[in-house]
Amino acid sequence: MDNERQQVEITGLVQGVGFRPFVYRLANECKLDGWVANHSGGVRIEVEGDPQIIAKFLRRLAQEKPSHSQIFSIHTKLMPMQGDGGFEIRESTANSQKSTLILPDLAPCDHCLAELADPGNRRHNYPFINCTLCGPRFSIIDTLPYDRANTTMSEFALCEECRKEYTTPSDRRFHAEPNACPQCGPELQLTSREGNTLAVNNEALDSALAAISKGQVVALKGVGGFQLLVDAADGQALEQLRKRKHRPHKPFALLYSSLEAVRRDCQISKLESVLLVSRERPIVLLEAKAEARHRVHSLVAPDSPELGVMLPASPLHQLLTQKYGAPLVATSGNLAEEPICIENNEALERLGKIADCFLIHNRQILRPLDDSVLRVIENRPLMLRRARGFAPLPLVRPQITQENTENNRTYLALGADLKNTVALSRSGWIYSSQHIGDLGNATSVERFDQAIEELTSFQQCEPQTLIHDLHPGYTSHRWAQKKSAAKLGVQHHTAHFFSCMAEHNYVGSALGICWDGTGYDSSGVVRGGEFLHWNGASTVKRIASLRTFPLPGGEKAVREPRRAAAGLLFEISGFVALQHDLLKRCFSRSERRNLVTMLKGEINSPQCSSAGRLFDAVAALLGLSSHISYEGQAAMAIEHSARGIQSPDAYPFDLQRRGNQWQLDWAPSVSALIYDEERSLPQRAAVFHNTLAQMILSVAIEVGESQVFLSGGVFQNKRLTETVAKLLRQNNFTVHCHSLVPPNDGGIALGQVYYAHCMAAAGQPLGG
Repeated sequence: MDNERQQVEITGLVQGVGFRPFVYRLANECKLDGWVANHSGGVRIEVEGDPQIIAKFLRRLAQEKPSHSQIFSIHTKLMPMQGDGGFEIRESTANSQKSTLILPDLAPCDHCLAELADPGNRRHNYPFINCTLCGPRFSIIDTLPYDRANTTMSEFALCEECRKEYTTPSDRRFHAEPNACPQCGPELQLTSREGNTLAVNNEALDSALAAISKGQVVALKGVGGFQLLVDAADGQALEQLRKRKHRPHKPFALLYSSLEAVRRDCQISKLESVLLVSRERPIVLLEAKAEARHRVHSLVAPDSPELGVMLPASPLHQLLTQKYGAPLVATSGNLAEEPICIENNEALERLGKIADCFLIHNRQILRPLDDSVLRVIENRPLMLRRARGFAPLPLVRPQITQENTENNRTYLALGADLKNTVALSRSGWIYSSQHIGDLGNATSVERFDQAIEELTSFQQCEPQTLIHDLHPGYTSHRWAQKKSAAKLGVQHHTAHFFSCMAEHNYVGSALGICWDGTGYDSSGVVRGGEFLHWNGASTVKRIASLRTFPLPGGEKAVREPRRAAAGLLFEISGFVALQHDLLKRCFSRSERRNLVTMLKGEINSPQCSSAGRLFDAVAALLGLSSHISYEGQAAMAIEHSARGIQSPDAYPFDLQRRGNQWQLDWAPSVSALIYDEERSLPQRAAVFHNTLAQMILSVAIEVGESQVFLSGGVFQNKRLTETVAKLLRQNNFTVHCHSLVPPNDGGIALGQVYYAHCMAAAGQPLGG
């Protein structure tokens, strides 16, 4: 049989993972001639030889690919013979369509860790060691294709030994773009608050550890931005950090050296251990053991039975934890509500009043990447914050876009204003940005603009339609209105519903249960306890909701659960409720007079159907929380209080038909909870969870829709989610929960995009 030449086009996650060296070695094993190169659409190969050997080569290509790679498509075509003499790796090429996936930053591999610990290795204790299997990726790339010249490593010229590794196809560091060593790579530096150099390299690391041991706060330039480090057992240092950071109660994350060290302080399931050691190195919420108090001060996670734990995400973190020998607090390098710092000078300016010294380096970080956060619910990972380690990989490729190529319009979804992410749909794939945060300050809006610019630039496209939340006060909404592109507004809870359906690639009639804190509605009601039905085509309707109650003080009630409690009791029994002993303990006499004025005149007291605010109110009524300093604090107090309680009981409630919708009346439940003298506080908290689950079941039975999707921030609650899911399945419903994206507003952008695709497939006109 005559020889032939084939061109092979591969798309997928094939850059920065050692794919070209793998192809080079495989082609040589198969004795094929030709070449391989990165290009903007993926990897391109040309091979020449026996057709049967080429076929074998292509089979092995898919079967033996590098572990971190993902192949989405392989297309081949015959080419004219060229008679190459051997096989080579060529310089990258560019084409007109950039769709290559960029790899996230990867934790150090076992090979690099072994070299890091080897006194005889030239990279012994070098905090920037990496290879094709690990190291920085998304945090340092400027443009595609992924070559050293297009990263922040371009300013570091390779030394002779590193260049030899970089150019030797059989070497693990062949075309490892961040490749470096102590002679030619980035360097550590310890500085004072004023930016004066105190030490460099190994001495800088040792001096930083000494500062931590003395109770000081050290700002560390990590993988995707700055972190603030203190000794997890040092109460005085923790108190100082909380005061300086303006973060009185929200739990801090902990950095441990190894899985064995974590096991001393936490209960760890098999899945949780897999998540902890995964290449993404997320923060994982774990149940703390009683003995953890010997190494972890109570100020790390006040009043919480859980600890947020992570393992080293970089060689620098590895060296810090191993040398220190005890858990470290590693919290985001920012003031409360601000984005994390990524630049050295920016950190000195913004963190100068928080940190005592700064452990920095001279490798530039191009974009902020917070630590990702997961917890295990229903024996599945649940994403709470999607950033480092996961972004910028695409989320899903909806079946609906594959079946209908006309439905491949380019959409840019702008998400919500809290826990913001943005998402881009192009060529059937949905790409999400990393967690951006709350768009409440100028710095956050700059990060929002940057994320949009990068997302569209990497994919080389201009969005045809902008999708935004309907809330006219949202920064993302106003941003869209200033643009000339077509626009589509999507109601907040509709986006939550479709976000969960997108994860499961679901198309068809379904019931969405969307419970959260706040969602805009044109009626003026603050929505958040909603039941939506989709007919599988173009119609999405609200079919049920929680009974509304007033929120005296409006936005102020979000930070003061006592106000939600006052509104709840007022809704039940009018002004006499304000004389209730529970409210007398929470409000002064003058404050109660102001409440009467607001509620009587309906002044700054919007009606609310929010499950999140219902949790807040109950937390206040149970005496668990009258004021909070971070979102979800009151609801978490109820969840934690119910921990370990086994009870099938539920409080009474009413389900009433109001016009064409159902209303869940919580009033009987709240009255029963307040006057429940037989049960302890933890038992009442558990029964409250059961009651909410029974409410959900009652609506699901009335609707009769078998496919049920749970979304919204309330379903970050492990006890509630597992109770609801179990109850629904016992009654023959199919339950779908989140995993890939958060149920909170971090998943809104995905839902906005998926809604647009589903409506387009149903023939619904979009954009205007």
